Amino acid sequence: MLSQPALNATWIGPADVARALAQRAKAVRLTQGWTQASLARRAGVTVASYRRFEASGKSSLELILKVAHALGRLDEFASLLTPPPASSIEELAARTTPSIPKRKRGVR
Repeated sequence: MLSQPALNATWIGPADVARALAQRAKAVRLTQGWTQASLARRAGVTVASYRRFEASGKSSLELILKVAHALGRLDEFASLLTPPPASSIEELAARTTPSIPKRKRGVR
């Protein structure tokens, strides 16, 4: 089995994370026994776009989500960027109460 790089806070930046995601997608693809072309077709993206992603990590968020969906891993994105737990009842209430911006007089 291919080893997959771990994501951690010591990485330099987004490009490193993108390359790691591309390597992980490749590992899952190979585990499924799929070619780049077959995964691209299942994901609804061009083969060239998928190859670029796998080789460099460069792609759109839409491509990454389509590939994750085709690989059956889209649910892993559900917890991405969720707000931290509320630290008080007041903070929780403020989050759940919709704020309606007040219109200033004479301004449309």
